[in-house]
Formats: sequence, C-alpha cells, structure tokens
Amino acid sequence: MTGSEVPPSFRLAYVPGVTPTKWVRIWNERLPDVPLTLVAVSAAEAFDVLRDRGADAGFVRLPVDREDLSAIPLYTETTVVVVPSDHVVAAVDEVTAEDLADDIVLHPLDDTLGWERPPGRPAFERPATTEDAVELVAAGVGLLVVPQSLARLHHRKDLTYRPLTDAPESRVALSWPEEATTDLVEDFIGIVRGRTVNSSRGRSQTPAPASGAASASTSGKSKRPDAAAGRKKPVGGRTGGTTGGRTGGKGSRGGSGGSGGAKSGRRGKPRGRS
Repeated sequence: MTGSEVPPSFRLAYVPGVTPTKWVRIWNERLPDVPLTLVAVSAAEAFDVLRDRGADAGFVRLPVDREDLSAIPLYTETTVVVVPSDHVVAAVDEVTAEDLADDIVLHPLDDTLGWERPPGRPAFERPATTEDAVELVAAGVGLLVVPQSLARLHHRKDLTYRPLTDAPESRVALSWPEEATTDLVEDFIGIVRGRTVNSSRGRSQTPAPASGAASASTSGKSKRPDAAAGRKKPVGGRTGGTTGGRTGGKGSRGGSGGSGGAKSGRRGKPRGRS
C-alpha cells in the first residue's frame, strides 16, 4: 500500500431501535482487516446520511425512496402502546385502537408509524421526540404508540407496554446508495441475508481451493489415469483387503500363481477341454 492509498473501512448507519450487534460480530469475524464503524442516526436523517456518503449502508425504516437508494426489507416490528404500570391497559394481553379512544395518545414529531389518523385524543402539543414522549407517559400526561423496539429502547421500571393489534407496523430494511454498491456493501448484504462464508460475495471470503483438489477437479486427463493407477497398484491379498473381498484380476496378471485369490481371478480365456 502506497502512502496515498486509504485502507478500506465500512460505515454502518442505524436508526433508533435497531440492534446491529449480531451482524457487526459476523463482519468482524469474516473481515477482521476492514474496521466497521457504527453511525447512530435518527429515522428522519438516515436517508440524507446515506445520500451524502456519511455511511456506506444503513438500517432504516421503510418506506425508502427507490430512485437513488436500494433497500432489502428485513423484518416487520410489532406495534405496542406504552402505558404507566398501573394503567388499566397493563391488565390485558393486547388492545385495539378503539380501546384507547378516551385516552390522550401522544404523537411525537419523529413518529415512525406514518399514522393516517392516530388513535385516542390528541395532546395539546406534539412532543419533539419519542424520548420526550416517554417522559410524558411516565408523568401521566398520556399514552404512546411505537414500534416494540423503541419501547424497549426507552424502557423504564414505571412503564410497560402491550401489543396494539390494529395499528400500522414499522418495517426495517437495509439500504444503501444504488450508485455506491461496492464490494464491501455486497459483503454486508451477504451477512445480513445469512450467506455462509463460502457463498458470500467478497474477495476475502472465498478460500482458495487446495492445489490437489484443483488439479483433480479441473484436469480430466489426470483424473482417469490416477483412478486407474489406483486400481492397478494393490496386488495379491492387499486388493482383497481394500475392496470388500473382491480380488483384482489386473493385480494377478503380473504375479505368480499359488494364491487362492489369484486362481479365481481372470487370467485370460479358459482352455477348452480336450
């Protein structure tokens, strides 16, 4: 590497609620010489970060503008309602939007669910962030509907959450600039899709075949003679020991008689009776 070359690296953005730990661990195992840097971004700024090349790829929430960004949907999250631990909702397993009709439901400005019409009664003012909304729920101001990962991210002992069955769902995807689909991006796509080391794309992930295996598989001329030679080499009793009791006729041609196995072997056409 010359002084002007920059060593390879990979920057991975991720929005709140996404935990990239598993994929980062696999990356470090497969590409230990390529450091991976995590870039925490908000759901709103994630796409601009990718477009400005602030990250090579990122875990984002759909929808994605497909004009300049590629995306692979990964999973859909359960939507939950966050409530105080002593709220009536905490006594049931799941609720519907109708069950929240009499409650104030907070709708933060960074909402990721894309409500057409949020459930419940609107608050006097929309909180700036989901984190701010969680604080208001703890203060008894209202309830909050979010993807389950965000409820876990902002978990508090005085709060709990229950599934909301008829609410929009948030889908998480891996996205990257379409014009910047580099080899390293392909490597990470392979990891996310669960490809094995041998099947994953990438220069460093496909081990070179052993010289013996390569010559055996690519040279048809050498393969047949070797196999034939392997049949000719064993002679006498060794042949019977390695082939389950079958004595090699070819092995007895050049040998002298005197062996029971040799007598039963093919030594040419039998003489006719006189």
